[in-house]
Amino acid sequence: QVQLVESGGGLVQAGGSLRLSCAASGSILSINTMGWYRQAPGNERELVASITRAGRTNYVDSVKGRFTISRDNTKNTVYLQMNSLKPEDTAVYYCKVAIIASGTYYVNDYWGQGTQVTVSS
Repeated sequence: QVQLVESGGGLVQAGGSLRLSCAASGSILSINTMGWYRQAPGNERELVASITRAGRTNYVDSVKGRFTISRDNTKNTVYLQMNSLKPEDTAVYYCKVAIIASGTYYVNDYWGQGTQVTVSS
């Protein structure tokens, strides 16, 4: 069994910062790419940032220079540091992690439960 637990969302004023965390636990053999997605009301879920096991990162243009994704492979955890937040960043944020579970030899994507980020103007 594999579980993802997110934390760190909340309400913040424009210009403020938040740090999201997503910890994977359970019968894990290996973790590949980890990422953060977000979905605002009426919008499709979009990729915000991703990071490979080797540390290569990718960001959607709207967050470049403001958000930083990182991971701690010893803790099976991915982080999203969000600075200079804007009202348009308001959304539910989800982590997605590509995991090879123990006893298997293929990759499955696992999703976190989602955490609300609200940025007031």
